[in-house]
Amino acid sequence: MTDKIQFADLKDARIAYFDLHPQSPADKTILLIHGFASSAKVNWLMTGWSKILLKDGYRVVALDNRGHGESSKFYSPVDYGPDIFAADAVQLMDHLGLGQVDVLGYSMGARISAWLAWQNPERVRRAVFGGMGEHIFGGRGGYEAIAEGLETEDPSSISDKGAASFRKFADLTQSDRMALAACIRPAKQKITSEIVAAIQTPVLVAVGTDDDVGGSAEKLADMMPNAQAFAMPDLDHMKATGATIFKTRVLEFLGA
Repeated sequence: MTDKIQFADLKDARIAYFDLHPQSPADKTILLIHGFASSAKVNWLMTGWSKILLKDGYRVVALDNRGHGESSKFYSPVDYGPDIFAADAVQLMDHLGLGQVDVLGYSMGARISAWLAWQNPERVRRAVFGGMGEHIFGGRGGYEAIAEGLETEDPSSISDKGAASFRKFADLTQSDRMALAACIRPAKQKITSEIVAAIQTPVLVAVGTDDDVGGSAEKLADMMPNAQAFAMPDLDHMKATGATIFKTRVLEFLGA
């Protein structure tokens, strides 16, 4: 096992990723897809997710989405969207010779996971939508304010609370703010209620009860024919990311 970051030159982007414990059986492989302004290292390694999944015998593949971490950066909204992120993920799976995998996505990563499960159901054994419930359709809004907050040279000028929070996180993770601004602006392709209703893959929707970013886990789970909700008590969007209760429930779901 190595935690050294690797790179795959895909069709339209160079994608950075970790491939931990590649000797695990094919049916014990999980793809981890991080959230907006985060990275594979921040979302999955630093929170202990990779450690607990490895202990459970998984091969852990965690990628940096385009525009994030060590992957290629783009500066136009046309280069981002759930369809584009999901296509990168499928190409990475092909690059690694992976067939069907479990998928765990958090926040924006849950949107990508939903698109992946809808568009490429044969590649997704089970999926976890973490930190993203009914707002998977973009209902929270405020994206232009977030983009402008990322673009400004003076973070003290940001009046929008949500935008200020994302700016602080982007600075903390030393992200490319201009790439993130392009990423957060509305993409051409969007998750719709029709897409969600068509997902046949077993799904666990796990969202904190205090998460105003993700919204209700129950309302999203009720829209899918094979989904279950897990509302994490007293956890908001940030605190839920690496919470023990979240990890425990995911392992139960994957092992069922």
